Amino acid sequence: MQNPNLNPSVVSPVISPELPPIPRPQLHDTVVDHLRRFIVEGVLEAGRKLNERELCETLGISRTPLREALKVLASEGLIEISPNRGASVSKMSEAELRETFELMSGLEAFSGELACERITAAEIAEIKALHYAMLACRAQNDLAGYYSRNQAIHDKINEAARNSALRQTYIAVNRRLQALRFRSNFETPKWDRAIHEHGEMLEALDARDGKRLAAILRQHLLAKRDAVLRIGDTPPVQDAGN
Repeated sequence: MQNPNLNPSVVSPVISPELPPIPRPQLHDTVVDHLRRFIVEGVLEAGRKLNERELCETLGISRTPLREALKVLASEGLIEISPNRGASVSKMSEAELRETFELMSGLEAFSGELACERITAAEIAEIKALHYAMLACRAQNDLAGYYSRNQAIHDKINEAARNSALRQTYIAVNRRLQALRFRSNFETPKWDRAIHEHGEMLEALDARDGKRLAAILRQHLLAKRDAVLRIGDTPPVQDAGN
């Protein structure tokens, strides 16, 4: 039975943190990827102190590879490690959140302008395929699947800009915002509006209209910022139908 106090316009992602043991040759990268995904999808929420024993059991690993992975995530700004308190998931202040989204909106806009000058027909076809796969995930209310394809679209636009300095900055800033970008789609109207904006992005790419794409991307990121600020620390509604 749904809690009447919860907002029905908020959707819940389907998340299953249970994973099979990780093969040794891929251990380091796979542990980092799994932990990063847990943070992005809210399995490990912002501010949470990490329990090494529980994480080792979940991932089927020992503490050494776990601690190595935590150091990588700390270098990305996703984890904070204190000598006396252990590791916890980083949490942005409201001011930091606003400023970082503003920066990201500029990086995305610049990526769009350059991409319209340099993108190939084959790259646009890839982005279109991702867009249609993203729509299928939305129809199934699969937020995790939707988000992975959504991020791949933004990433491919950035890659198509063919500017290595922009690329490095984009990756570093985006890692800090991924969990919040994921969270911005907990509001159903925001999720649907984002899909409409992605359709406009495709139109601008097809037309090689860099100014238009830049404006769409800038507003797209600022809308994500506003959605995150509205949601705050409110947990998503649990919907048995998802």
